[in-house]
Amino acid sequence: MIVSKFGGTSVGSAKNIAKVVEIVSKKPKNNIVVVSAIGGITNLLIKSAYLAKNADDNYIKFVNQIEDTHLSIIKDLISHRNQNDTIQDVKLVINALKDRLHSVFTLRDLSAKSEASIISTGEILSSKIIYNYMRSKNLEVTLFDAKSLIKANGDYLNAQVDYNNTYYNLKKAFSKNQFDIALFPGFIASNNNNDITTLGRGGSDYTAALLANVIDADVLEIWTDVSGLYTANPKLVKQAMPIPQISYEEAMELSYFGAKVIYPPTIQPALNKSIPIAIKNTLKPEEKGSLISENITNKSEVITGISHIDHIAMLTLQGNGMVGVPGISKRFFEALLMEKINVIFITQASSEHSISVAVDLGVAEKAKQVIDAQFAYEILQKQIDPMIVEKDLAIIALVGDQMKSHQGISGKMFSHLGHNNVNIRAIAQGSTERNISAVINKKAVKKAFTVLHAAFFEDHIKQINLFVVGVGNVGAKLLEQIKQQQSFLKKQLHIDLRVVGISNSKTMLFNNKGIHLDNWLPQLKSSEFTTSFDGFFNHVKDLNLRNSVFVDTTANNDLPNYYQKYLKQSIAVVACNKVACSSDFENYQELKKLSRQYSAPFLFETNVGAGLPIIDTLKNLINSGDRVTKIQAVLSGSLNFIFNNYVGQDTFKDIVLKAGEEGYTEHDPRIDLSGIDVARKILILIRESGIKMELDHITNNSFLPKTSQQADSVSEFIETLGREEAYFQELYNNAHQRGCRLKYVAEFNDGKANVGLQEIPSTHDFYNLDGKDNIVLFYTDRYQEQPLIVKGAGAGAEVTASGIFGDIIRTVNQ
Repeated sequence: MIVSKFGGTSVGSAKNIAKVVEIVSKKPKNNIVVVSAIGGITNLLIKSAYLAKNADDNYIKFVNQIEDTHLSIIKDLISHRNQNDTIQDVKLVINALKDRLHSVFTLRDLSAKSEASIISTGEILSSKIIYNYMRSKNLEVTLFDAKSLIKANGDYLNAQVDYNNTYYNLKKAFSKNQFDIALFPGFIASNNNNDITTLGRGGSDYTAALLANVIDADVLEIWTDVSGLYTANPKLVKQAMPIPQISYEEAMELSYFGAKVIYPPTIQPALNKSIPIAIKNTLKPEEKGSLISENITNKSEVITGISHIDHIAMLTLQGNGMVGVPGISKRFFEALLMEKINVIFITQASSEHSISVAVDLGVAEKAKQVIDAQFAYEILQKQIDPMIVEKDLAIIALVGDQMKSHQGISGKMFSHLGHNNVNIRAIAQGSTERNISAVINKKAVKKAFTVLHAAFFEDHIKQINLFVVGVGNVGAKLLEQIKQQQSFLKKQLHIDLRVVGISNSKTMLFNNKGIHLDNWLPQLKSSEFTTSFDGFFNHVKDLNLRNSVFVDTTANNDLPNYYQKYLKQSIAVVACNKVACSSDFENYQELKKLSRQYSAPFLFETNVGAGLPIIDTLKNLINSGDRVTKIQAVLSGSLNFIFNNYVGQDTFKDIVLKAGEEGYTEHDPRIDLSGIDVARKILILIRESGIKMELDHITNNSFLPKTSQQADSVSEFIETLGREEAYFQELYNNAHQRGCRLKYVAEFNDGKANVGLQEIPSTHDFYNLDGKDNIVLFYTDRYQEQPLIVKGAGAGAEVTASGIFGDIIRTVNQ
């Protein structure tokens, strides 16, 4: 035999009720069906009861809404010629409800007895409608009166079942009635005076489990609006998937920590007889759902699911007066017990210096008052501190029977959370090792879910969320390359690379599901968000996505001031902007320190040599124990392009303009031609070699004439280049006559550094450096006579973008 329970959403409309009856009609005979109130009706009943108690005649509006809802379902569900009996049944129940509420309104008194009678109306109404609809479909159905059969003691609103009398009543009723379908309203019982009582939260599940126990059912089915228990809350993790099989203990743990499909205490009668429990979707009955049972076969997953509890406060009692004093814990928990305050989570320091518990946020202040009163003397004597209350917290838990036989689960959990800046306030693990739970900030719940689900359930696909500032030449190329490679990265490297935020100088665009790169520019132009560095940072912070990476493709002097803020949020920073790493040495060191402290990569390969692996090569040398003694380099692809093309034909001004048009120079070419850009690059290499140096320690031998150096604007600067053509011709001719080529060289030797234009003879490694290429010569303890050489294209939007792209990929492994 099968017991099937259908919840509020399953019977929430005429369409859904028809689906329920279709499901039931396909089952073998002699089965039991338990139904809840129509979705939302119980809440309306509670509201109307308390409005009536407060002498607010608006309760009538809610009663009318309840009546209209049921009558509307009847009209949509049952054919016109069969509606009268059902409408009459519903109106009789509604009239009785109105009478009860009127009494409450008149007396301004809502007893527990009256409240139980009122809120049980929803199940009575839904069962009558479903009974009549089943009969209209020629099904042999018997509607049982749960009130007369299920007996309970104690609280009217959370009664405890009297098992002996209930079992006797049910056995007797079933033996007298032959039925194809036995229909019961859930949630309802009665006491010895035959007054209606209710079975509390999950009461309809309790009714179903009780009936399953009595008839020794083959299976208890819980029909709801989801296809079983999931590995995580599907509303928080879209990759969450149904759990096909799960043990009773795992289901209990998941439900305790917030999985709302079942409520653990209510299914205990089914557990007592090891009756399997199937969780099914009323709207998708063909889907398998989840089976909760004792015997789980072919289970390979270590973690079964992730769950959480919201609206938590953590209470901490601490003080030196607690150490070694017996009875502190007893007094602590007895004080909470006396006020019926439920403790959800417990942890205690091994030093006995503190006890921390988690409780529902709604009782936190009451708990503080109780505990402070209990330890008033010790607090007065300053032996114990007043209770500390931390709010806006949540508990997240990993659950799985297999955890106890696998090492490293806790380490993996906390490592992934820490890497994503999810701060853990407290940790607890039961002796059964079936769950590991942690208290975290409630704002971090979604991130924690997605991080842990990816770590334990997904096919090792790591999601990277990019926030890109600057979509000019380099930024636009980067987005183009990302769009081209997204599919490859997912298939080959298991990286799900998403661009979530974009900003130019005017507007900002955000989409936490990922911006479609086919038309990012029109989206950005039409965005309602005006650009500001503070605004962009706040959006990134508020989205709080796992594995976030901030990308700076600009040459802006102010934006690098925000790098520290990003790193402190465990957000990786990838920059081609050289300002940060060439700023004060203390700031450079602080950025490195924050990167390590918050496990947030800070990568800037494109600061020197665009896409060339110059910094990476240098790091490998240093990390392997080598020491840099000398560096010689041509580090400006733009200047190399200019001097390679300035051969006495086109003017120097025209060559500079051409370099700008082809994207080799900055928007302001003075940055390139002044030598400051090269000085910054050699400074970064020096610092990455482990040597402290400031930018003003580097000698800049400018080749520009004074008129150009003193130009106040870009246009004026370009004009001076035209006026000084003779000066530039002389530089070229002098070098040419000596058989040399002009190269802008950066050097570091004996602790000193300089940059400047040099005449390079044909025997030098720099002589044949063509186009926009860069070259770096590293002289080290291991490379003393023949330097280690890195050479290649050192300028251009495409190669720079590819260098940034490479750094983004590197964040995955750091």
